[in-house]
Amino acid sequence: MGMRVRRALSLMVVVGLTGLLSGAAGGAAPTAEAAVAAAVGLLPASLQGAVAAPAAAPPVRTVVPAPAAPAVLPTTRGQMRAVRVAPVVVPGTPCRSTARACVDLSGNRAWLLDDGEVAYGPVPITSGRAGFRTPPGTFAVTFHSRDHVSSIYDAPMPYSVFFNGGIAFHQGSLSQLSHGCIHLSRTAAREFFGALDRGDLVQVVS
Repeated sequence: MGMRVRRALSLMVVVGLTGLLSGAAGGAAPTAEAAVAAAVGLLPASLQGAVAAPAAAPPVRTVVPAPAAPAVLPTTRGQMRAVRVAPVVVPGTPCRSTARACVDLSGNRAWLLDDGEVAYGPVPITSGRAGFRTPPGTFAVTFHSRDHVSSIYDAPMPYSVFFNGGIAFHQGSLSQLSHGCIHLSRTAAREFFGALDRGDLVQVVS
């Protein structure tokens, strides 16, 4: 059977080439698959099954990569600072470099920070009295009110910068404790009012 298959294959090659050349001479050359199929048809029936027709090449699949998800960019200056600056303690303060304002309750001091460095301060402060202690923590500035008046205590709070509910930096007495706010001198209150933006981080340390 092996000798017969080899002879059959030789015959297929001869017939296939003859078909290709004759087709080319006539102006319409048959494909290689058509020539081989014709050659197989000329073989005896007992040998046609022993010769496999060439398998069709699998279709080529083009893989299109999925589009990358859009990057989420920081929107506020406080968020951009948190990305840009490594969170380390700023020398001379108890606060981390991601904060824009730093309050030391036990030391009665406050600073403005910028890119992990002291930009202003320390300045003296007073904070909440007994029963109204200023809570420690990290907060974000929510809004400003240049000529704010307390609706609870009917007291003026010039240059208010709110960062924890009703708690704010504002101009106030440096000899009397507050109801939770951070009192600053007029000069310092104006500096904090002008420097802090909505979303900036305020760190209050006990």
